[in-house]
Amino acid sequence: MKRTASMKRHTKETQIDLSVNLDGTGKATVSTGIEFFDHMLELFAKHAKVDLTLRARGDLKVDYHHTVEDTGIALGTVLKEALGSKAGIRRYGFCLLPMDEALAQVALDLSGRPYLKYDVEYGRKKIVDFDPQLVEEFFYALAVNGGITLHISSLAGKNVHHIFEAVFKGFAKSFEMAVAIDAREKGIPSTKGVL
Repeated sequence: MKRTASMKRHTKETQIDLSVNLDGTGKATVSTGIEFFDHMLELFAKHAKVDLTLRARGDLKVDYHHTVEDTGIALGTVLKEALGSKAGIRRYGFCLLPMDEALAQVALDLSGRPYLKYDVEYGRKKIVDFDPQLVEEFFYALAVNGGITLHISSLAGKNVHHIFEAVFKGFAKSFEMAVAIDAREKGIPSTKGVL
């Protein structure tokens, strides 16, 4: 069974075309018009081994907020769709990810119950013209639309780029672990029988 999904999400603020393959090799073609955000999404694809094709056009002259948040909505939606019933998956993923002096901790549950606990300190510095507070908006939208319980913490770090690179890579490795097929799991990984 192929674990793929795609969608078009077009609003008055953004136009997003997105497709994923959960059993890919980490190939990414990403264009949002926000170079730092593109880099973070490429890191996610590479380290989660998810093939990702994303083209987003938004009202960047107004702000980056709509494009970042709507990308989170779309990505969460297609990841959930690609997972289908979630039969056979490991369900849980976690990672302690170092990036030079930065250290991120990420844990997630593909439970169907959306929740975000986000504790990332970064000194309120911009990365070129990208406001890092948008990262929380992205992960909130992704968690809600993907039905993911998601905990993200920054445990150490001074360089703001390193802090967020650790966060995205930590999310990627946690997601890769959670969606992996467990040969011993013959059904839905829940005593309820549904996720």
